[in-house]
Amino acid sequence: MSVMAWIALFSCAAWVWLLLGQGLFWRTDQRLPRGSAEPERWPSVAVVVPARDEADVLPVSLPSLLGQDYPGRAEVVLVDDGSTDGTGDVARALARAADRARGPGGGGLPLTVVSPGPPEPGWTGKLWAVRHGVGAVRAREAGAPEFLLLTDADIAHAPDSLRRLVAAAESHRLDLVSQMARLRVSGFWERLVVPAFVYFFCQLYPFRRINRGGGRTAAAAGGCVLLRAEAAVRAGVPDAIRDAVIDDVALARAVRRAGGRIWLGLAEHVDSVRPYPRLADLWGMVARSAYAQLRHSAALLAATVAGLALVYLAPPVCLAAGLAGVGAPAGGGGTAAVAAWAGGAAWALMAGTYAPMLRYYRQPLWRAVLLPPTAGLYLLMTVDSAVRHHRGRGAAWKGRTYPAPAPRAAADR
Repeated sequence: MSVMAWIALFSCAAWVWLLLGQGLFWRTDQRLPRGSAEPERWPSVAVVVPARDEADVLPVSLPSLLGQDYPGRAEVVLVDDGSTDGTGDVARALARAADRARGPGGGGLPLTVVSPGPPEPGWTGKLWAVRHGVGAVRAREAGAPEFLLLTDADIAHAPDSLRRLVAAAESHRLDLVSQMARLRVSGFWERLVVPAFVYFFCQLYPFRRINRGGGRTAAAAGGCVLLRAEAAVRAGVPDAIRDAVIDDVALARAVRRAGGRIWLGLAEHVDSVRPYPRLADLWGMVARSAYAQLRHSAALLAATVAGLALVYLAPPVCLAAGLAGVGAPAGGGGTAAVAAWAGGAAWALMAGTYAPMLRYYRQPLWRAVLLPPTAGLYLLMTVDSAVRHHRGRGAAWKGRTYPAPAPRAAADR
């Protein structure tokens, strides 16, 4: 058989394995457990929001936190991480407006704005802000909170979000409950790239494996993480992961290593309000951390590029080449047919596994056939992430750039 036919067969076999052997990653049914019994006593919660130059999105996201319908003691601590756009002032103004709208005795969560100053060496800015926020609530006279909700400044929550998270954690004895916020899909590039971004994350970290008791796979979604405070102490976080660029995955791994039970699913009422209108915006989001995900390894980068090409790009190429008879020896119509049907089958399996994610994002299912070119974009973003790292611009975010973490002794991990 021709090389093209063998490539098509390998790609088709890879998709059969992904369909059945990768934790059913393509299913989107891992949602916050419904019907969780509400606890007899609602534990105290501190919502910690690291924010750096987030004045534009806070008017949409912060009121959703201040308006949480939570029966227990809860508060919001926004950590103004060296903002230059008046983030802290915007947050205080929103809190005052919320208080006026509710009136006396109207409920809602109180807001405190704190500023940690520049991060110390060895810390990423976000984790430095989280550390400062957690330290502030632990020093309260009312006592340290029993749960921490770590959420980003661009995440909007439904009024019962905190209530449902805590009920799930208490009912199922979970130490970490995380939801992947539904990202915006308003513009052309968002509709093309965002569902694929979540799909690839699910393929890399199958939610069913994460949620299985005693499993080794661990991940979380940093936009919405409810963390039991005593589990954070056992895991030594955030100090133990202070230099992590992909902090949500590092957090989940630390909690699991310390014996904690974790859960991750897709959100239904937790949404990101940050816009990514241009391809450059989405490109930066992916390229910022892709090479860090590969542990800054050239070998892993090469393997990833080869894998993406074989799994995502080869099927349509083999289908087209097979139909055109390209690469087949003289009289090798059978070889061309093998390349065509194997490439077509692989593409069909690929599109079929992508369809549930498109449905979750309320996008037309025909867009599933566009996954190969979208994967090609991700391949280029990943390579660009490595190039940026070697040029000293890796993991750049809002004026800060983070190098590869230095190896630490086992006792410090």
